[in-house]
Amino acid sequence: MASDVDGTLLDAMEQVSQRTARVAGRVIASGTPFVLVSGRPPRWIPRVADAVGLTGYAVCANGAVVYDIGNDRVVSAHTLDPVKLNDVVHSLERAMPGIRVAAEHPAPAGYQGTPFLTEPSYANPWGDGENNIASRAEVLGRTAVKLLVRHEGMTSGEMSRLANTVLDDSVTVTFSTNRGLIEISAPGVTKATGLAEAAALLSLDASSVIAFGDMPNDVEMLRWAGHGVAVANAHDDVLAVADEVTAPNTEDGVAQVLERWF
Repeated sequence: MASDVDGTLLDAMEQVSQRTARVAGRVIASGTPFVLVSGRPPRWIPRVADAVGLTGYAVCANGAVVYDIGNDRVVSAHTLDPVKLNDVVHSLERAMPGIRVAAEHPAPAGYQGTPFLTEPSYANPWGDGENNIASRAEVLGRTAVKLLVRHEGMTSGEMSRLANTVLDDSVTVTFSTNRGLIEISAPGVTKATGLAEAAALLSLDASSVIAFGDMPNDVEMLRWAGHGVAVANAHDDVLAVADEVTAPNTEDGVAQVLERWF
């Protein structure tokens, strides 16, 4: 069992509903592995994990990081080095003048340093409370698991199409919100590859996995899983690849499917 977090497992208030928590508890009690698969960094995982009682693995940063929740340990990280980061931003700046960038660095939840850096004027779609402002040279000067590129005059879909044209397959480009933000990982890194790593640690193969998602960064994961489920509020690209469409996240869509077996 694997689920995206925002827009899928969480409700409109970004909380785990009582119904979802109850069925998740039954899943865990049965001995069935429950893996969170998110664009979120490890430090944003414990609050969600605690709400459903998870201590196993989470796949973070769109597949770039496999995180051991209970031990607060990064098991693996697929990174972009500073040379690649600078090359990517230079190419995107020419194609989309006015972009602002941020970078997420590999770190467990308890890391005491500064794992997330943003350049001045970077506006985080999820609020600016965590912005740690630095020069672009500093933002791009450390190894990162995810590069975030923001353009307030474009949609994420528009940015993604242009970025894929410019960058080709030198990196992986995706998005989890349509508010002018794309998320860039090392080439070939997706939620599917991250989930495959976690599944291997659990001695599971794709055919035994049911996965839930809602945004384009979930497409590869739903294709990889033995049964891919989209919530009804999902992006059209996700609905197109899903084996099943359940109710929206506001109506406990994940729980409605899991209640068939647990």
